[in-house]
Order: sequence, then structure tokens, then C-alpha cells
Amino acid sequence: MVLASDCVPFGGAVAVSRFPLLEPAQAPWIRPGAVIHEPNAQVDDLLARFAATIRERGFQVAFDDGGVTAGRSMRAAMRDDADLVVIGRFAAFEQAAREMTATVAEGPSRGMPVLTAVGGHCVGQWLNFAGPGGAMLPPDMASLWRWWGPERLYQDLALGVAEAETRRIACGQRWLMVEGPEGAGLAYLPAGGKEVAARIPSYRHLDLRQLAELSRSWDALEMALGIAAINAHYNRFDLDAEIGNGAQTFSTVRGRVVVIGAFPGLAEVLPDPQVIEASPRPGEYPTVAMDTLLPGCAAAVVTSSTLVTRTLPRVLRLAQGARVALVGAATPLTPRLFSYGLEVAGGLIVDDPAGLAAAVEAGAQPRDFMRFGRYVHLKDGGRPAAG
Repeated sequence: MVLASDCVPFGGAVAVSRFPLLEPAQAPWIRPGAVIHEPNAQVDDLLARFAATIRERGFQVAFDDGGVTAGRSMRAAMRDDADLVVIGRFAAFEQAAREMTATVAEGPSRGMPVLTAVGGHCVGQWLNFAGPGGAMLPPDMASLWRWWGPERLYQDLALGVAEAETRRIACGQRWLMVEGPEGAGLAYLPAGGKEVAARIPSYRHLDLRQLAELSRSWDALEMALGIAAINAHYNRFDLDAEIGNGAQTFSTVRGRVVVIGAFPGLAEVLPDPQVIEASPRPGEYPTVAMDTLLPGCAAAVVTSSTLVTRTLPRVLRLAQGARVALVGAATPLTPRLFSYGLEVAGGLIVDDPAGLAAAVEAGAQPRDFMRFGRYVHLKDGGRPAAG
């Protein structure tokens, strides 16, 4: 049981970066988060459920209830490059960090995530320990997922992909298709041409899971291959989903609706949206306007090409608290996305992979894809109705 009394640090509160122990040449970086709770409140079940969910998705998780083994657990997690460490008691967490001379990293992309619990009256001690790099979290699952961060959705999606045969890779000027045994997936290709197409044969020997892992690459072609393979796994030929891309879900939303990337029929689906485009036309906004328009909006409809350009995590952070739909031919149709703040996932189910492959290689655009499949969408059943 995690109690407020468990939060008293060993030896007093000391900022991680000022530990009196001799630091190694390069101290391990951690990204700490603390669930702040009322005195005598039990939050161990919440921490355990979150850790179990992350582990079930394929991430490597180390869990310690905060006993004398916390230091050993944290060292083993560092050695094994764990994705998440959960230490139930703040005092045990601080002592483990002290022993390792760990340094708190600021920002969501650096440092191993370490989660603990802190009683409300110990907040001052937490701030002295973690400084501005430590996150204070309400005791609910949605807050834990926001702390975990949308930057990890790529790894999450790839971990769910099965080891299966890659039957076909088709590459055009701006789109790429991967076909597996159960489905086919598309991805936007930011830079095409003969040089890119010439690299495709070197990836044909990889199975779907190996291709999906390329979604963590910073190479444009590998990123596109990774997203297309992810879609080939999730967007199965027999997937049961609602017809339409799902953007109409927000047609009656009260407040500003921001659209990242215009799509055909937009005016009929969403009245008076604020449209952001890379090359804006009259009445549209440039990409830099995301920082201004997304915070405080009621809803956002985001094109799936943001997956390949790695813009999606930033969009989700800027639109935090808004209702968000990811739509387009490259959207993975999986509930895994809902944990990262999405309410609607609208993508393409391919019915004629051979025909679509030929069309992609011939330079087909998204408006042509419907000849070879159908646009469908999934909704997060835990969200409220539009209004």
C-alpha cells in the first residue's frame, strides 16, 4: 500500500543533480513522474494497472513496490534498457536514484521514465528532488498516459505487429504500399523519385514486424516503410469498422475546429474550420500556426501524413484536452491510438491490393485510392458523444 508516510525521503530531500556521491563520467538520465495523492490514499493499484497495460503492449517494464530491492530493480532496468520503471514509494525511488547518481532530464524525449507516488504534504520534497524536470500527476489513468507521451506511439504501434510475410512493396512518387497476408497498408512518402525506388529491393527480405520497427528511423523511406507495414497489420481486409473517415464525428462540436491538412469534401463535413496547410491557400494558415491555433481548440482533425513526418506527437501535445481525429489513407486502424489522446482513427481498408500497388507505382493520389478499397473509422468508446 502506498501511503503519504512512505514519501519521506531517505536522509532528507536533495536535488538529483547535486548528490554528494561521486558521479560516473556519464550519469544515467531519468524522466521522473509522481502521482500526487491525498494522505492515506491507496494508489498502488493505479500504478500496477498502468505498468501491466504498458507491459501487455510489449514494452519492457520494471515494477517494484518500493521496498529494499528498489535500487537493484532500477539498476537492472538501466542495464536492460527498460522502457518504464515503477517504484511505489518515493523514498525508495529517491534512494535508488541517489545510489546511481541519476540525473533528471528535462523534456519528454530524454531519460528513462520512472514513475512513483508522493503524498500531498511531500510535494515540496518532490520539487526539491526532481526540480523542473519532474512531473506531478493527478491519480488517474489518462494523466499517466499523457506523461508517458505521444512520442512513444510509434514504438507502441510497432510492438503490436506480428512476425508475418511481406508479400509486396510498391513505391511511387509520393506513396508507398506494403502488403502482408492479412491486409495492405499505405504511407505518405515525403520524397520519392528513382533514387528512393532503387532502395526498395534491399528491404524486401524483411517481414512485417521488422519493417514496422523502421517507424522509429529518421530516414524518410524507412519511416514510410514502417508506417505502411504497421497499416498492413492493423488495417486487415476483414476489419469490421464504420464507413467513412470519421471526420463527421466533429460536425456538431461547439467551438473552434482545427484541420491539419485539407481533404476533399471538407466544407460539407466541418463548417468553418481553421485549416492549416504546408502550402496554404487564401483563407488557410501555415504550419507554424499550429502553436497558436491548436491550444484551446474544441477539436482537431489531423491528416495521417503527420505520422510519417513525425508531426503527430507535437500536434497531440498542443491539442491536449481537445477531441482529436486522425484521418487519411495512412492511419493505422487500432485502439492503441486512443491511449495517446485520439478519439477517432479513420483509415483505408484495401480490397484490391494488386490494383492499388499498380496505381501507387503509377503515381496515384489519395482521391484515387477509393477505387481499390474503402475508408472506415474506429471510435474510442469511452469518449462522450459530440456536442
